[in-house]
Amino acid sequence: MFSPTRRAILAAPAATLLSTAQDVRQPVESRRLLASQHDATGFSTALLPREQWRPYPRAADRAAWQSIPADLRSAFIEAAGRQKGKPWDSLPASVFLDFQRNGNRSRFENLTFGRRIRLRQAVLAECMEGQGRFLDDILDGLWLVCEESFWGVPAHMGAQKAGVGLPDISEPIVDLFAAETANTIAWIDYLLGPELEQLSPLIRPRLSTEVHRRMLDPCSSRNNFGWMGLDPDHQSPLNNWTPWIDSNWLTANLLMETDASKRAATAYRILQSVDRFLDYYHPDGGCDEGPSYWGRAGASLFDCLELLHSASNGRLDYFGAPLVQAIGAYIYKAHIAGDWYVNFADASARVVPNGNLVWRYGQRIKDPRMASHGAWIAASHPKPNLEPDALGRTIDQLFHAKDLRAAAAGAKPALLRDVFLPGVQVFAARGSQGSTDGFYLAAQGGHNAESHNHNDVGNFIVFHNGEPVLVDVGVETYTAKTFSSRRYEIWTMQSAWHNCPTINGVMQQAGRRFEARSVASSTDDKAAVFGLEMQHAYPPEAGVQSWRRQMRLDRAANSIAIEDQFRLSRNQSLELSLISIRLPREVAPGEVHLEGGFILKYDPALRAVIDQHSAADARLRPIWGSTVHRIRLTTNTPPLEGRYTVTITLT
Repeated sequence: MFSPTRRAILAAPAATLLSTAQDVRQPVESRRLLASQHDATGFSTALLPREQWRPYPRAADRAAWQSIPADLRSAFIEAAGRQKGKPWDSLPASVFLDFQRNGNRSRFENLTFGRRIRLRQAVLAECMEGQGRFLDDILDGLWLVCEESFWGVPAHMGAQKAGVGLPDISEPIVDLFAAETANTIAWIDYLLGPELEQLSPLIRPRLSTEVHRRMLDPCSSRNNFGWMGLDPDHQSPLNNWTPWIDSNWLTANLLMETDASKRAATAYRILQSVDRFLDYYHPDGGCDEGPSYWGRAGASLFDCLELLHSASNGRLDYFGAPLVQAIGAYIYKAHIAGDWYVNFADASARVVPNGNLVWRYGQRIKDPRMASHGAWIAASHPKPNLEPDALGRTIDQLFHAKDLRAAAAGAKPALLRDVFLPGVQVFAARGSQGSTDGFYLAAQGGHNAESHNHNDVGNFIVFHNGEPVLVDVGVETYTAKTFSSRRYEIWTMQSAWHNCPTINGVMQQAGRRFEARSVASSTDDKAAVFGLEMQHAYPPEAGVQSWRRQMRLDRAANSIAIEDQFRLSRNQSLELSLISIRLPREVAPGEVHLEGGFILKYDPALRAVIDQHSAADARLRPIWGSTVHRIRLTTNTPPLEGRYTVTITLT
């Protein structure tokens, strides 16, 4: 059995969760940022004919595959050898129905992802070894996949007319993993076409039929898949689904579509879909889904643009667009230290981006900090991923391995001193440029209808010497409840389990109108400051007339201060939540110590109530351990107008 991969974590329904009809927005105006550079004819002319496009060496090019570093070849061949000849997992209909019956996504996803991982392993091993030893395993895996009723996952069946349940084979739905399966088959057909024909002349026609039936034809005939953004009436903001599927769609089209005019027209249609994705981005390139989702948002944008660059011999080059460059740079701007990244919303706090992809993206946009960051990631995680979740990315990584290893020597992360992304309203600051020493503060404004939203306007996190002090918990393993009308019943989604106030017993509410206002940032050598008005993040029953929060990193004093200045229409109760994985202990009125020597000081009129929540969930435990602690600074007699300040220092 293969281990679960982070693909299961990233796979959320494409539709944005909107709490009320009032949150629905009019479609964003199309800027045609990329497609405007060429009309359809010029675009078509720039593309190489399918027969002339050689993105990577085929398996028959033995010298090329033998040039891959020997340790990588040995590792992949050994991994595939351990699976060779074993029975393949079946995909029972009863397990497919888990999601409908009890909300479980994991059982079926582990089975279907395991099939594909094993298939990719066998393909790479055969290309590296070149002895035909893995061809029968590849044949069996391909035939099994072709026989599947649906290439996607049960959680995404809501897109079919029949609704959630078993798949209706008469209505092919293109979700993330139907698209990725088409991608995998397209690369296998490209790499091993002649070898497959020797096994049977019927294999490749079957592969082509299935890719067209399940991916290329539905995407050509429909505009109303929500992730496309091509329906004129589309209203929901687009997220990582768009470039993720577009990159797979583009791969399958460029590699397997034999009709030249249709191939070019489809590629241009995909570019228009990518443009719609970009329409929802601010000029700062900030990803409101967070760094872990950047791996399938900004990084999949790179996949799309790199495919077009390659398939046109560089004539279709969109990497000079400032927004494309800003989206790339986001990944190092969100970096804290080591594997820690700023993780608001559903994003994970621990992330290992694809080092090769970050490095290559940095090279393409001529950003040495991004390229160095990617090389540093690769050097920090030299062990290859032997359970590849994207065949094209793995091939690219293998053929750039030597150059990346050379670039990794002496590579360093950017570790920017100050970051402010005004579009997504994310702020971060550290003691000094290029160092993880001292305190690190990150905070957000935003609104409560963001992609993968949590109710967390005004939330912040604190690190010290690259390790967490106050945290954003993130999200547990996805279930049916995660993307339903009951989402905000989940503790990790609630503002009371973020570093936010609960005012008169009322938490923040979900919806676009619940937002930060008057967001501002300032920085100099002495301090960095982030401020916002939080009043509008709360519904009227909270009785908030004004709540101005200001967060300050004092570089000289190596301390952090969180100041809340407020005005209320009623004063029933007040709680300031602080979330930590460090064991808290109240030592005196107005003073709590955290494990590791951290001191929280606050108004002694506030009473510290310490509670905890299990973090035993399979997604949370590897990050935070078994328990998350919450310190609630509470009072039942707050003033109608006042100010509270919490300072964080080190003994």
